[in-house]
Amino acid sequence: MLTRSEILRVRSLADKKGRTAEGLFVVEGRKMVAEAISSGFGVEAVYSTADNADGFGQARIVSPSEFGRLSRLKSPQGVLALVRIPDYGPVVARPGELIIALDRLQDPGNLGTIIRTADWFGIRDVVCSPDTADCFNPKTVQATMGSLFRVKVHYTDISGFLTAAALNQIPVYGADMDGVSIYEPGIRPEGVLVMGNEGGGISEACARLISHRITIPRYPEGAGATESLNVAVATAIIVSEFRRMAP
Repeated sequence: MLTRSEILRVRSLADKKGRTAEGLFVVEGRKMVAEAISSGFGVEAVYSTADNADGFGQARIVSPSEFGRLSRLKSPQGVLALVRIPDYGPVVARPGELIIALDRLQDPGNLGTIIRTADWFGIRDVVCSPDTADCFNPKTVQATMGSLFRVKVHYTDISGFLTAAALNQIPVYGADMDGVSIYEPGIRPEGVLVMGNEGGGISEACARLISHRITIPRYPEGAGATESLNVAVATAIIVSEFRRMAP
């Protein structure tokens, strides 16, 4: 039987303060927990109901009612792991690579989808401003569908990161409604792609460091009443075009 302190500890990880204090985040579901175990991330504990324990020999078996108290999901999936938050160290933009930089994104679901998109297109680093949503938020973790274990997410001073990229002559692309179409020639399939806040776009501090402003054109040109695309959708479209241009 789980103690009250054990349950409170797991539930505290739903909040960033608790995750920071413990250095842990929660992963739920058979597929996600299996990926966490095989990823090399440090898995501190696994909790499972008896009917979901197959394949998780190290799991601590708990009753369905106990598991319901551990889980934050509306429909608990019966397997949950406590995983160590990794420390990747500093990130540097290098020639020939493509990196996504996220400036003040607030929605955990958008962040998770972007991480999943990065994984699909072979992007290994996503750089986030400190005020971007936490990638270890339970909603973000679920939205990544396991990609969080393959894509390195770094929280850092984005303007400093972009300044270093520019000094190394790395192209810095910024998604901008008034930018040049991504389908125009002359865009190199490498560099840093900056995506801004869902409502406010790219901050002034980052905007000053952008060397190429790009946009996704409407079809037909000038038509449609939609103000903008969802940031995760826009990221996928732009990255797809970058990869199409790659040799």
